[in-house]
Amino acid sequence: MTDEEPLYDVLVPPGVPRKILYEIPEKFDVKVVERTLPMKFANMDGDERNLIAFRGTMEEVKKVEQFMLEQLRAFVEEK
Repeated sequence: MTDEEPLYDVLVPPGVPRKILYEIPEKFDVKVVERTLPMKFANMDGDERNLIAFRGTMEEVKKVEQFMLEQLRAFVEEK
């Protein structure tokens, strides 16, 4: 990552296995960051939730997103 390129986040959905979360920063040039998002549905309006995200260049976060989806599919199929 360079300071001049814009950075993007891939939010991690709740419930992603830790094994996948630990593997991503080792394989890709991304940082683990925390994002606070307001909830706007049902009885949670006004509540906030802290979510984990991977931050990097567009090219790198696209790779992360693809990898995470592939790993989640494999995890679900194992069960």
